[in-house]
Amino acid sequence: MLDICLLGSGGMMPLPYRWLTSLMVRCNGSSLLIDCGEGTQIALKEKGWSFKPIDVMCFTHYHGDHISGLPGLLLTMGNADRREPLTLIGPKGLERVVNALRVIAPELPFELKFLEIQGVEQEFLLNGYRLKAFRVNHNVLCYGYTLELDRAGRFDADRAKEQGIPMRFWSRLQKGENQEDNGVIYTPEMVLGPPRKGLKVTYTTDTRPTDSIVENARESDLFICEGMYGEPEKQAKAVEYKHMTFKEAAQMAKRARVKELWLTHYSPSLVKPEEYMDQVTEIFPNAKPGKDRKSIELDFQQDSAD
Repeated sequence: MLDICLLGSGGMMPLPYRWLTSLMVRCNGSSLLIDCGEGTQIALKEKGWSFKPIDVMCFTHYHGDHISGLPGLLLTMGNADRREPLTLIGPKGLERVVNALRVIAPELPFELKFLEIQGVEQEFLLNGYRLKAFRVNHNVLCYGYTLELDRAGRFDADRAKEQGIPMRFWSRLQKGENQEDNGVIYTPEMVLGPPRKGLKVTYTTDTRPTDSIVENARESDLFICEGMYGEPEKQAKAVEYKHMTFKEAAQMAKRARVKELWLTHYSPSLVKPEEYMDQVTEIFPNAKPGKDRKSIELDFQQDSAD
């Protein structure tokens, strides 16, 4: 299961009712934070979630509205006597940028591990899920992220019995672990059917529409995408500053055949995003305006034998 919360849905500057960009995904007891704009800590408190399980933080790019909340969050983690290491993922320059921000948080009781994204795309295996970074098109180096939680095939007890596999190994094999008994090696492939449909979430902001977004978001269960401008007359501004309109986000969601679209990263001038949703749902019906603390639980699809 993936537990997802859009902590902040604003771009450029925080508003009294809208914090800056941040998303948290909880999975298997760990938490992934993508971007950490101003107000992230407050949004976490308002949601009732804890910062303690955060073990991975990713950054799309290093504009202030995506990373300005980091120093304060690191300080809070340190003051809570956190000891576990924290993994940070981001574009080239990650360690330099974070250490510059740490001028106000110079001493932390936990290790920071830096993973700078290499090239156009890179995949990371973390805490039981796959995280893929892919380059998008902004006025600085910027990446989107796709998180996938795979699901193994169904365990076949009949096959296990036919092959004489002792029952004490079944649960481990079902978890994908090889087992050895008196020189005989049992593998998960011996007892598992073909992989079943997993879960997929794609998140991207601060970009023009790109084929890389469509390809990486393809058939996502949830696609969270920048909608900087809802007003049709701001199309030229979106092009100039390399952002996206609601309509463009909807077109990408349709091309990628995603299940659900959330818009986010609104311009401060966009006070009521819902007023512009008609143009979105005409293109992609299952689209919703994101808002702070908007949440969803994604669970594996049930099939006839479950």
